[in-house]
Amino acid sequence: MSINMDNVTVTFKNKVTAVDHVSMSMEHGIYGLLGENGAGKTTLMRVLTTIIKPGEGRIDLNGIPYTEENYGKIRQRIGYLPQEINLYPDLTVRECLEYLGGLSRLTKAECKKRIDYYLERTSLTDHQRKKNRQLSGGMKRRVGLIQALLNEPEFLVVDEPTTGLDPEERIRIRNLLVDFSESRTVLFSTHVVEDLAATCNQLAVMKKGSFLYCGSVYELLEQAKGHVWICPAGTDDDIRRMEREYHVSSKQYTEEGLKIKIIGDKSPGLDCYPADVSLEDAYIYLMNYCS
Repeated sequence: MSINMDNVTVTFKNKVTAVDHVSMSMEHGIYGLLGENGAGKTTLMRVLTTIIKPGEGRIDLNGIPYTEENYGKIRQRIGYLPQEINLYPDLTVRECLEYLGGLSRLTKAECKKRIDYYLERTSLTDHQRKKNRQLSGGMKRRVGLIQALLNEPEFLVVDEPTTGLDPEERIRIRNLLVDFSESRTVLFSTHVVEDLAATCNQLAVMKKGSFLYCGSVYELLEQAKGHVWICPAGTDDDIRRMEREYHVSSKQYTEEGLKIKIIGDKSPGLDCYPADVSLEDAYIYLMNYCS
């Protein structure tokens, strides 16, 4: 399984370039997609799911070119959970999934088997008789994820799948995606950096339509080493000075007083010592000091 993008560009009629000459190859596994709002992530996902046709560049899925005559064939191999999803409000969860399974040409027996399995994996079994309009936001996200998984696609694209979920449910969904990606490819876009740290080895970071970084999580963490420190907070004036000169990523009260974790290009001072680098730290360093 492979998806290859080469020099993909999308420019809208207002001459705004949302995706700017991006190239990337994905094999099986989970690939993370990070970036601030407006970076071009949603546009890129719409291109990969054939909703938007790029103005320039080439894409292929398992050797099948993304051309209009191939879109039907490609869509049969893709599952997509968009950020905004409209479920049939007057259908129950099961009725909705049975209808969508029928559209995917699943047999009734296979459709029932898959619905039962994914309802269990997403903790929705007890809610399957509720109408979609009765569901919480987090439940709707899980139903949306099931519809994307139902045809067991070769390539799954998910946009913010854990939005509105409590910590235990987020862990369940992450584990489900990891299991699903064993022999398939998943593109996982989220603002929750912790979700990507727990699921993927490869990621791309977008900024203003381009890839600021594309590679392994390990290499990104290595890039930020030596740029993250723990420092005593000192006085209020000291804290304000550090917030002006550095990025303060966290504050924590300890037995020795308030400590702050800061990210920057230079050492903050003799009282500071290097800290372990989290993916969130590395992302902040990349976005603010490497662009």
